[in-house]
Amino acid sequence: MFRTLRNAWKIVDLRKKILYTLFIILIFRIGSAISVPYVDVAALAAATGASSTDLGSILTLMSGGGFSDASIFALSITPYINASIIIQLLTVAIPPLERMAKDGEAGRKKLGQITRYVTVVLGLVLGVAYYFMVRNKYNALDEAVQSGGAAWFGGIVIVLCFTAGSALMMWLGEQINEKGIGNGISILLFAGIISRVPDGATYLFYNIFYQAGIQQLSDGTGLKYVILVPIILVLFLAMIALIVLITNAERRIPVQYAKRVVGRKMYGGQNTFIPIKVNMSGVMPIILAVSIVSLPQMIGSFITIPESGFFNVFSSTHPVYIILYFLLIIGFAFFYVTIQYNPVEMANNLRRNSGAIPGYRPGKPTQDFIKRVLHKITFIGALFLGVIAVFPSVFGALSGIYGLSLGGTSIMIVVGVALETTQQIESQMMMRHYKGFLE
Repeated sequence: MFRTLRNAWKIVDLRKKILYTLFIILIFRIGSAISVPYVDVAALAAATGASSTDLGSILTLMSGGGFSDASIFALSITPYINASIIIQLLTVAIPPLERMAKDGEAGRKKLGQITRYVTVVLGLVLGVAYYFMVRNKYNALDEAVQSGGAAWFGGIVIVLCFTAGSALMMWLGEQINEKGIGNGISILLFAGIISRVPDGATYLFYNIFYQAGIQQLSDGTGLKYVILVPIILVLFLAMIALIVLITNAERRIPVQYAKRVVGRKMYGGQNTFIPIKVNMSGVMPIILAVSIVSLPQMIGSFITIPESGFFNVFSSTHPVYIILYFLLIIGFAFFYVTIQYNPVEMANNLRRNSGAIPGYRPGKPTQDFIKRVLHKITFIGALFLGVIAVFPSVFGALSGIYGLSLGGTSIMIVVGVALETTQQIESQMMMRHYKGFLE
């Protein structure tokens, strides 16, 4: 990766794109430090820091600290991601949207415009939910807007600031796609997660060494916390290696094309393959599952939650939450692959191009084979996603250290974005070094 960046820096055009991308990231980080009016940032940070397992901590991680700081980018790219997923799902169910998706560049532009409108609407809805969460759950509003007409005015200002922030963040991601190195939204998410690494390391150091380790080493009760340090480091490195392995792993279905003569030329006859990645859906199932399991906490932010009851079951340390989260990830992984891959269409395309899978007749036998392969690969990828997502919660429940909330997911996003960005830069470098047919 670093060698690719070093080689790309030598190309003037790519160097300008890299610098422009870094400039956009700088704007994003500055915006993450600007708090909206009428929110007591100190009270909010104290409330979210007291528990690292609730929805507030999840949003803090995804926004690069913006949630706990009540910044204008507190919603992060969550509205845009959810809007993109919704439009993608509706494209399969609604024929006009399906025609747009198949209408080339013009159709994709129309779908992009619809996605922007849906992003603003979702940003408005999530902004309202954020306001009620800050007011009811964390009690972090300024005294001047806690009651009366001032409360309504403060709420409107807060919601509009969050909505504008989500729209601005979407625009920043699009600018990276157009004038930067591409993969804009993912790079902003990457930058937000990376910015939380120092805070996460400080939290673990404080809890392991200071609070529970060194103070109790004299009587031996804190020794187990010190032993956990190398274990955490080994698990961290092993998780990165496993994510890289699964992200790059693929199942190659061999395909053989028949020879055919057209005029004086012969076509086909070569052997190739259909690559099917083990983790075809990326982190989308995790994002969808987080959105679903977080709904009860979000609904509970509108009301006063009792100390024990239904809403407390959805704490990330509760067994019900972990099991439901794991099952939803597997279900969404299969659902996402189902709408992305159609074995019938794949088999028909092979038949139209005189291609066949060795050992299987064209038609239904080919369809059944592709379907079986998809199910097996999807199951392996879904299990991988589920284990990565719930591992921090299980580890926290066993060790008593909960500072790794969403750690597996964040590592997966960081590694995946780094690999995708490296591939994009390499492809752009290859285009600039390719001489073509006219030279």
